[in-house]
Amino acid sequence: MYAAVMHDFGGPEVIGWEMVPTPRPGPHDVLVQVHAVTVNRTLDIKVRQGAYAKRPVLPHVLGVDPSGVVVETGAEVSDFKPGDPVAVSSRIRYEPEDVPRMLGVDLWGGYAEYVCVPAASAFPLPAGLDFATASIAIRHVPQAFHMLETKAKLQPGEWVLVMGASGGLGSASVQVARHLGARVIVAAGADERVSAAMALGGEFGINYRSQDLHAEVMRITGNAGVDVVCENISDPVLFPAAFKSLRRFGRLVSVGTHGGGIVPLDVAFLYLNQLTIMGSTGQTPDDIRKGIELAASGKFRPLIGCVLPLYQVREGHVLADGNDVLGKVVLDPRARPNGAAQSLRS
Repeated sequence: MYAAVMHDFGGPEVIGWEMVPTPRPGPHDVLVQVHAVTVNRTLDIKVRQGAYAKRPVLPHVLGVDPSGVVVETGAEVSDFKPGDPVAVSSRIRYEPEDVPRMLGVDLWGGYAEYVCVPAASAFPLPAGLDFATASIAIRHVPQAFHMLETKAKLQPGEWVLVMGASGGLGSASVQVARHLGARVIVAAGADERVSAAMALGGEFGINYRSQDLHAEVMRITGNAGVDVVCENISDPVLFPAAFKSLRRFGRLVSVGTHGGGIVPLDVAFLYLNQLTIMGSTGQTPDDIRKGIELAASGKFRPLIGCVLPLYQVREGHVLADGNDVLGKVVLDPRARPNGAAQSLRS
């Protein structure tokens, strides 16, 4: 099979397009022909750069969120058959008691024509759900459910401020928050990004590069502040303004450090208002199922910036890393350099 293989850490040029052996499924595995996989700024670009907390063993294949069609099953697999459409969880367990390993970080991922995973890590896709949407949904919607429903315990009618609201996780969080019945304020760094997030369910929008974030939140909420801040930037200027926008007993839930990761904290404001700050990286199989159901129902609409053949992965990384597209970069491994690209779902 062809795969996008990295042999070193560095810029996009360290990824090569080359032939590697096609994996064979073990007794409990499924072999999936990948139809879509996305470019993620942390779990693809930072891993490629060698800047992620864990460095993979080289050579390595990235790709944490592949979706596609089962083409072969192991002898002990009964839940899937060839031809079944699936999306693959990034958290891989070979035994139920195992500490999960990350697809595309600890294990070769979905930047390839085929990926082999335990059947327990594959989730069936309903008819009519395209693969690009499925890959984005399984990557971001379960995380959004876990952040907002499980961690922050967001309630109907509560105010939530979603930072980076046009990004992959941010746009999923907007839609999950709206699904949970919250009143949603979207915040992003450009007018077109605010507009895109508003179209996904935001009730009010703030451009935090041209407007005073805290002042706008107070104006919108009648000086009450928000109950929950969904924060995935960790910018040293924006984080304090978002944090200051919480009302008494408010909750800030954070995952992501695109803005730097080191931020000042007003501890007096924290304890005087009995606020809670929590981190979230987890998700459960139930979160994944809810995410797929939300996408299949049409209540989750992904922001897709562009779809490229996998052999143009270097260009995809440049676009995603430079924030040059509004929405996710999706890669399709089925297209060959000398062949015509195929549709996202056949």
